Amino acid sequence: MSDPSISTTLREQTLHLLASGKVASRAELVEALQVAPSTVTGLVRRLLEEGAILEEGVGRSTGGRRPRILRLRGAEGVVAVAELGAQHARVGLCTPDGRLLAAEEIAIEIAAGPGEVFDVVAEAFGRIRTTSAPGQAMLGIGVALPGPVDFPHGRLVGPARMPGWSGVDARVDLAERFNVPVVVDNDAKSAAIGEYVVRDRAGEEMIYVKAGTGIGGCLVSGGQIYRGGRGLSGDVTHVRVADSGERHCSCGSRGCLETVASGAALVRQLAEQGLKVARTRDVIAAVTDAEPTAVTLVRHAGGLLGVALSGLVNFLNPDAVVIGGALSSLDVYVAAARGMLYERCLPSMTQSLSIEASVAGPDAALVGLGHLVRAAADVRTA
Repeated sequence: MSDPSISTTLREQTLHLLASGKVASRAELVEALQVAPSTVTGLVRRLLEEGAILEEGVGRSTGGRRPRILRLRGAEGVVAVAELGAQHARVGLCTPDGRLLAAEEIAIEIAAGPGEVFDVVAEAFGRIRTTSAPGQAMLGIGVALPGPVDFPHGRLVGPARMPGWSGVDARVDLAERFNVPVVVDNDAKSAAIGEYVVRDRAGEEMIYVKAGTGIGGCLVSGGQIYRGGRGLSGDVTHVRVADSGERHCSCGSRGCLETVASGAALVRQLAEQGLKVARTRDVIAAVTDAEPTAVTLVRHAGGLLGVALSGLVNFLNPDAVVIGGALSSLDVYVAAARGMLYERCLPSMTQSLSIEASVAGPDAALVGLGHLVRAAADVRTA
C-alpha cells in the first residue's frame, strides 16, 4: 500500500531526478531531496510497487556498501503534446516519464475553429511520430489552448480571442479522434508546470506569466497550480491598468492589460506608427534590430506588465516571478517589468524575489503537458 505521508510533489521530483540522470541511488536521492533516509525508503518502495522504477545491479562504493542502482523502466510509447497560439502551434512528443523527445512549430489560424485546427494538429502528430518515434504507440495527448479552460473537463469558457471556440469540449473531441486519454489545459498553466519542472526548485512559490499575443498567468504553490473555483484563475490579461488609454479590449471592456502590454497590442501600436508588422515575431525582430520606436513601446509595455503584477506580488509574496512566452525573449521587456516591480512593491516583498525570463523557453508548455498527461492517464514506463 502507498505511504500517504509521501506527497505527489516529492514523487514527481524523484521521477524527474531519475529521468534526468542526476541521481541513481537511494543515497543520492536523500542528498538531492534533502529528506530523511526513511522517507526515501518509502518513496522507492512505492515506486517499485507501482512499477515505475527498477532497482538492480550495484554502483560504485564511496566507502561503504556498494549501492543498488535505481532507474526508470524502459519507455514504450509516446505522449503527443501541442500548444496552440493565435497563428502558430508548437507540437511535440514526450516519453511516458515526461521528457520531451522532439518538437516543431507549425502554422495554424485559431480563428478557423476547432475542426480545422485539430485536423492540422493531428497531421503534425502523425508526421512527428513517423520521423522521431517510428513504431511507438500513442499513449495519450495533451493540448494547451490560449483561453480559459474548465480543467480537468477541457471545455473552453468564453475565450476572447478564439471565435467559434466558446463552449467547445476539446477533450472529448480529441479523445474521439485518437481513442487515447486526453488532457486539455490553458497554455499559461501548462507552461507554468513545465517551468516549475525545469527549474527544479522544490517548494518555490512562483508567479508565472506567459506574454505572447495575449497575456496569461498563474500561481504555482507547493508544486501545484492554483486553479481557483472553476479552474479559471490567472486571467491577468484583463486586469485594468492606468495609462491604458481606455482602449477597447477583446473581452468587451476597456483599459485591460492586454490592450497595452501584449504582443497583439504592440503589433497594433507599431502599425499605427507606420512600421510593417503583422505578428508578435515582427515586433521581436524590430526590437532585435534596435528600431527606436519598437524599443520604446516594448519598454513601456513591460513596465505596464510590472504595474499589473505588483499588486499580486505584494499580496502573494512569491519567491519568483517568471516571464515566459514570446516577449520574454526581449531583455528590454523583462527588465522594464522587473524595474516596475521593484518600484511598486514593498521592499520586504522584493528583498529575495527573483524576477527573470523563463528558463524552459518555448517548450515550457509541452513539458508541462507531458507531466499532466502522465498524472491524469496514469501513463507508466512499464
